[in-house]
This record gives sequence, C-alpha cells and structure tokens, in this order.
Amino acid sequence: MLPCAQLDLSRVDSPAFVIDLAALEDNLRLLAHVQSAASCGVLLALKGFAAWSTFPLVGRYLEGVAASGPDEARLGRQELGKQVHTYCPAFDEASLQDAIRYSDHVTFNSPSQINRFRAHVDEHGLNTSFGLRINPEHSEVDVAIYDPCAPGSRLGTTRNALRGADLRGIEGLHFHTLCELGADALERTLAVVEDKFSPWLREARWVNFGGGHHITRPGYDVDLLVDLVRAFKREHDVGVFLEPGEAIGLNTGVLVASVLDIVENDGPIAILDTSATAHMPDVLEMPYRPQVRHAAEPGELPHTYRLGGLSCLAGDVIGDYSFHHPLVVGDKLVFEDMAHYTMVKTTTFNGVRLPSIALYDPRDESYRVQRRFGYEDYRDRLS
Repeated sequence: MLPCAQLDLSRVDSPAFVIDLAALEDNLRLLAHVQSAASCGVLLALKGFAAWSTFPLVGRYLEGVAASGPDEARLGRQELGKQVHTYCPAFDEASLQDAIRYSDHVTFNSPSQINRFRAHVDEHGLNTSFGLRINPEHSEVDVAIYDPCAPGSRLGTTRNALRGADLRGIEGLHFHTLCELGADALERTLAVVEDKFSPWLREARWVNFGGGHHITRPGYDVDLLVDLVRAFKREHDVGVFLEPGEAIGLNTGVLVASVLDIVENDGPIAILDTSATAHMPDVLEMPYRPQVRHAAEPGELPHTYRLGGLSCLAGDVIGDYSFHHPLVVGDKLVFEDMAHYTMVKTTTFNGVRLPSIALYDPRDESYRVQRRFGYEDYRDRLS
C-alpha cells in the first residue's frame, strides 16, 4: 500500500510533509534484520533523513546515526542517544572539538587533517575511535554530482596519497561509493577496496561501508548484502558499519500541496503552494520527475498541466502531468516518496514558507502536526 493512502487530505496543512509511521517501521524492521543477520551496525545517515520526532521509533531498531558535522552529531546524541559516527570533509578546531564531544567515532578525510589534529587524536583516543575516509577511485554512480569517486573528487584519501601517512591512533577506515544502488555494486566496490587497501585493512578495527545502499527498495538483494558483510568481517576481523539514509525514508512519506492558481501559456499551468527549488531541490539538481498520485505522463490522461512552484525562479517547475479531471483552485496533490532528501534540504528562498511536518499512523488513524513554520523561521536565519 502507498504511504498515507488512507489519509483524509482535508486533515492536512498545505503544504506539508507527512511521514507514514507504519511504512517507516517496515523499513526499520528490514534494516534491523540486516543488522542482526550480518552482525554489523546500521546507522541512520542524518544527511538523508533527520526527522527527529521519529527517533524514538528509529532507536528501537538501529544502533545510531551517521553525521556529517558537529550539528548533526549533536542532534543524534541529544535526540536519539545512541552511537554517533561523524565524518566531515574538513574540520576546523571548533568543529572537531564539538564532533568529539558528541561522537563515538570521528573520521578524517585526509592524512593532513590527522597531522593537524594529532594532539586531539592522542588526547581523546581512549574514548573516541578515530578513522580515515579512503577513496577507492572506483565509480558506481552514473550522475556525476552524486559520485564520491569521480575523478578529482575531494572526498577521501586515494591509495597513492595514503602511502607514508602517519596513521597512529587511527582505528578505522571509511569509504562511500554508492548512491541508490544494490548489493552487486557493493560487491564490486569491496573487491577494489580489498585489492588497493589490504595493508591498511590489516591494521583496522572497523570499516564503515558508507551509504547509498538501497536496502529497502523492492528487489534489493538483502541476502547478498548479508553474505558480503559476513565474509568481509571474517576475512579481515573487523567490525562493519553501514550508514543508509535514503533507505530509512524510502517510500515512507509524501508532500501534500495545493493548487493556488491556473494560468495559460502554451497550455494550462497550475501554480502550487510548494516549490521545486525551495522544497524539493533534487527535482532541479538531480534532475528527476517526482510521481504525483493519480497522475500520469503528459497526454496519457485527458487533462495535462505544467506544475509550477511558488517562487520567482523562472525554472521553478516540477514537471508536466496529466489528470483524469481538470484541476481547480484548492485541489490537493500528493507528491510521492518525499520523506528523504527533502526536509533536510529545504530553504526559505523568496520567503516561501517551509512545509509543515506531520506524522501519520494508519494503524490507528492518528495524525499529528509536529511543526509549523512561519515568518520567524525565515527571519531568524538572516540578520
């Protein structure tokens, strides 16, 4: 069943992100199975899903969070209260101190960062496990902007740059090569990592396989993933961590928006109270075409509209869709699969207000608005 399929849209603020708690728990159960079967740690990557009102549920299933800096680390520590693993492309003195304060693992991006902060590694090594991100220089991702191993990438240390590095106090290795990919892509990556970094794997206590594992996608080969993790742990005698973000929120939430006006210019254009650039920026960055419930490709159904956003950006266009019936002002549209990489990337560009955030549980029909946003949220991020 689609998330929020039974939700009465008249109950929903517009615009609003709505998370289906039953769908979220289904994902968490599958991830907990991987965690148990493979005897590894599965961490929620906050860069993909950080709706902390759901953390009591997340904490029942996963071991902790993966953070990309001190603020995410603090959120994970204070709102989830379990393991926090933090990696950042570069720390300064203050951000590293905060990361250490809130984190169980802290991973550097380069040997030069380790050298710069050697005193912190020596001082905190008993309570914090430090690691280094490596770059296998093995690409699996087709879209360049999302490929951590693209030529010239700033993310991670290549084998050549690692030779001769002083890794005293470094207990773990971290790599990230995937984005929305299957276990077969991880299998190919592991072969490269083992080939290129075997001397350093012999010294490691743990290895973080990064994110991009599309574990909760229909058809994902969960058994292969479990076998790969088990074999790697057995071969190298290390702990293993996975840090999916999208897989936690995949197909668990929607964005509900309303038609504000319909204008004509080479066809009808429905202007909505949402925005591609402010509320779902991956539509423009990736780019991709989000699914709209009960809509189809242009021309497939009798009435085709271009769906446009509320900002003044000329390109704030979500796409062209066809519908069974003509759209009218006040109609509510449901954009599918909007729980991940949406709420974490929204902006108040043009003063467009952020969508409300709500939790819905179809098991008891409960609906709770967790947060509404207003003028102060726009004002207080500026000065």
